[in-house]
Amino acid sequence: MADEPKEQQAPPVPAGDKPAASPSPPSTPPAKAAEGVAPAAPKPPAPPKAPVSLQTPLNNELVTRLRAKFTSGILEAIEDRKQAIIIVECARLAEVALHLRDEEKFDLLSDLTAVDWPKREKRFDIVLNLYSFPKNERVRVKAHAAEGEQVPSVFGIWPTANWLEREVFDMFGIVFSGHPDLKRILLPDGWQGYPLRKDYDIIQQDTAWVKENLGIESGQ
Repeated sequence: MADEPKEQQAPPVPAGDKPAASPSPPSTPPAKAAEGVAPAAPKPPAPPKAPVSLQTPLNNELVTRLRAKFTSGILEAIEDRKQAIIIVECARLAEVALHLRDEEKFDLLSDLTAVDWPKREKRFDIVLNLYSFPKNERVRVKAHAAEGEQVPSVFGIWPTANWLEREVFDMFGIVFSGHPDLKRILLPDGWQGYPLRKDYDIIQQDTAWVKENLGIESGQ
């Protein structure tokens, strides 16, 4: 029987030699932009987002009842971040406050403070934050007062207003008519100026008082 032909094998590679690498395929050059064609224009910037309005008009049942009773005494009613705000005529502040306590059951004055807007004709905001235990509701009452304008005290409605109105007098110089003992509560009686007014120079302070009572040139 004839011998079958044997498969030929590649000759062995001598030690220390590496087999020759197979040639790599030629790289394809990047495609060139067609001549005469302009590049794509960049996308226009996104339009700015519309500003978010934090304050919206408020016309709920409480506001409706207040407008019916006090008419022009209610200057404005808005909602700001879920907070009901009612702006009232300054001269009628105590009248509106009494109604809110007795008829609308806002039995707690949780805070009374002020904000100074010196460039505004009526530069001060008088701010009352009220809470109703029976209804579990809050309302903020504001009144605008000019420099030197007296604000009706609500001490006779909520006794806690006693010290709160004294603090506002001490820090802003706002006078509450009808307050039983309106005097400074944080600063000495002889102190000049009102520190929470925005035109108060906190660097100078009351240099005369500091020198006389502390024996130094500056409180800083």
